[in-house]
Amino acid sequence: MNEIKGDKTYSSARHSKYWQQLQTLAKHPWSLAQLFAQDDKRAKHFSVQAGALYMDFSKQRIDQKVLSNLLSLADSCELDARIDSLLQGAMVNTSEQRAALHTALRLPETATLQVGDQNVVADVHRSLAQVARLSERVRTGTWRGFSGKAITDVVNIGVGGSDLGPLMATAALDEWADTSIKVHFVSNMDGTQLDNLLKHLNPETTLFIISSKSFGTVDTLSNAKTALSWLLATAKLRAGTEDSVLRRHFIGISANSEKMSAWGIHPEHQLQLWEWVGGRFSLWSAIGLAIAIRIGMNGFKALLSGAHSMDEHFAQADFADNLPVLLGLLAVWNSTFFLQVNAHTVLPYDGRLGYLPSYLTQLEMESNGKSVTRNGDYIDYDTCPILWGEIGSNAQHAFYQLLHQGTQQVSCDFIACVRRYSDEAQNSSLQQQHELSLANCLAQSRVLAFGNAAVTDLVDPNTVSEADKYKYYHGNQPSTTLLIDELTPHSLGALIALYEHKVYVMASIWDINPFDQWGVEMGKQMADSVHHAMQHIQKDSQGLFDTSTDQLLQRIKQLS
Repeated sequence: MNEIKGDKTYSSARHSKYWQQLQTLAKHPWSLAQLFAQDDKRAKHFSVQAGALYMDFSKQRIDQKVLSNLLSLADSCELDARIDSLLQGAMVNTSEQRAALHTALRLPETATLQVGDQNVVADVHRSLAQVARLSERVRTGTWRGFSGKAITDVVNIGVGGSDLGPLMATAALDEWADTSIKVHFVSNMDGTQLDNLLKHLNPETTLFIISSKSFGTVDTLSNAKTALSWLLATAKLRAGTEDSVLRRHFIGISANSEKMSAWGIHPEHQLQLWEWVGGRFSLWSAIGLAIAIRIGMNGFKALLSGAHSMDEHFAQADFADNLPVLLGLLAVWNSTFFLQVNAHTVLPYDGRLGYLPSYLTQLEMESNGKSVTRNGDYIDYDTCPILWGEIGSNAQHAFYQLLHQGTQQVSCDFIACVRRYSDEAQNSSLQQQHELSLANCLAQSRVLAFGNAAVTDLVDPNTVSEADKYKYYHGNQPSTTLLIDELTPHSLGALIALYEHKVYVMASIWDINPFDQWGVEMGKQMADSVHHAMQHIQKDSQGLFDTSTDQLLQRIKQLS
């Protein structure tokens, strides 16, 4: 059976013999304790490195036979050709008839990538040059507000990929910030986030970035409208004009220049997006302006360079040594073939990566939370697991209880940075804290893998006394550990790109389109209908929606 994608045809992994073989292998009673006992070099055999990233997947429930079948499964769906299609601008987003060229956003200026009759690299670097100019004006104090004062605070208003990407990267790289300008992020449509923030800002020195690919997202535009009203309330008292406020206090980032102009964004302060950039893959574009303002353009370019290095690794490395391919195949093994592993958690043991789990939650679940193939057939196998996470040390006091002693099987990614605080005056104390964090990371992955066997010879739960069963750790939870030499813009870029490509590998095996998100549309449309009803509902009105929604609307009406 074949899959039609653009002008190319690919084989489907679902109908290969390796799929059936993996289904059979998954029924084996896999024991991590036994796998390690059988191979004293197991850790070496199941570890790979690319640049500053080192991945140990020896605590996954696989052996060489499983790995061989997973790699053959990738070959069976022509993953190498699919990767080439992604990187060369083929129409991999089949439902929307588009390329998905986030990798083009980090190509060097000397590269060429023709899509039709257009060299998209030239367009990308023209946009980056504008990002550089605008960010430098803000950072050097040349950008002035309506009263002539330099900007001190920048507020990025967006939602989804227009928020989570720059928020995550800015927080992770805050130690690299070389400016006193503070960068804030607002996404929540109910106004609470923005209201709390504005109380602490000066309208004369605050710049807003409105980030919306369509420039029609109600969450973003409602916050932008409130921000404009807040500015105008002060500007009018100081003889400012609306045009001056719009020109001096707003930057727009969108694929829709007409809507930006209609809203009032000055043409010189409009940054371009392209339809071939999905929101959750967009932090490399002008959407990353907030990152560039905070860490400087050199830092932002290093972020892009790190991502590009992972793109090259993804394109060139043999699958057996290819980090994104292996990470994606392991995810497929856990969620599709081990039918009980329906959840995955991301556990960074580094406070700087606190927003990474939320970012990856969107990246993976919005991309691969699908139940229909690219050909339009309903799927008869499990695809994307539920994904969540937290800083590891916090998670230990929250949901590790479930991981260690609950009834759910959960796969885990442990992420840690090896070097830190080497230049700090108080490095002795901070180094000890860092080492403690690393020790906890390694210890938790060990206990999840081996349970009680990690600290005692007591392996059989049937030998535990009735009085002590509540203390027993079963172990055998699968995990991968990612060690980053040091967290820098370059290594962070590589880490993010690693997970982007993991998503594509999973989607290729599952035969789904990871670049659309139709599952978000109906709820937004229904919200418009409910909002209209909320404004015009009469007392005791019935039959507008289902009885539950009608009842809830009446309750809101009574209390409003």
